[in-house]
Amino acid sequence: MAFAKWLGGVLGWSLGGPVGGLVGFAIGSLLDNSSEGGSVAQARGGQTTAADFTVCLVVLSAAVMKADGKVLKSELNFVKEFFRKNFGDERTSKLVAFLGEILKKEIPLDQVCEQIRSSMPYEPRLQLLHYLYGISLADGELHVSEIRVINQIAAGLGIQASDRDSIHAMYFRDADADYKILEIDKNATDEEIKKAYRKMAVKYHPDKVDGLGEEVKKSAEEKFKKLQEAYENIKKARGIK
Repeated sequence: MAFAKWLGGVLGWSLGGPVGGLVGFAIGSLLDNSSEGGSVAQARGGQTTAADFTVCLVVLSAAVMKADGKVLKSELNFVKEFFRKNFGDERTSKLVAFLGEILKKEIPLDQVCEQIRSSMPYEPRLQLLHYLYGISLADGELHVSEIRVINQIAAGLGIQASDRDSIHAMYFRDADADYKILEIDKNATDEEIKKAYRKMAVKYHPDKVDGLGEEVKKSAEEKFKKLQEAYENIKKARGIK
């Protein structure tokens, strides 16, 4: 598998703190079961790398999956398919192996979120939350325990409630979903709607996650598309030119 080699030299701040503890346990377990060696070197500087982002996604995904106190094989299969869709077959095999090891450990969620919050810029944190909602809905059902954990993660990551509700509305739609996505009230004026869209377009632009890999940017583009669709739906309903 050479899992450590796959991550080697690219992990940055996530090698420290509670995230680093989980990473070390997982990689140690995987290397013990592999004939291939490898080492993980910490990248210089404090910037979030693509590997940092991916590691945090796996750790937080595990926390969501463990939300109801048990992890079903069907849930693991759903997450596997989610990873495959977003990261491709080759990376998925490594991510699933990593996830399997993380699921064996107790996750100090508040401490993990604090580390991510202090080390990762806001826009990638929004993208993490976007992924977690996708995983929660991977089996087509809304699980209250999973949403409760996602809300805890959002708070721990320092995500504003309006941003959390905007992303939530992208996945769990109701009559006011389009307005919630734009973070405005349904009684807003046409001009306020246009202004809100311009503001959200800047916040959710895929360029905000440049440097985290093409897979992450592609997912950010899908989120941005949902924002555009919400705006177009409102414009059509109101007859806005």
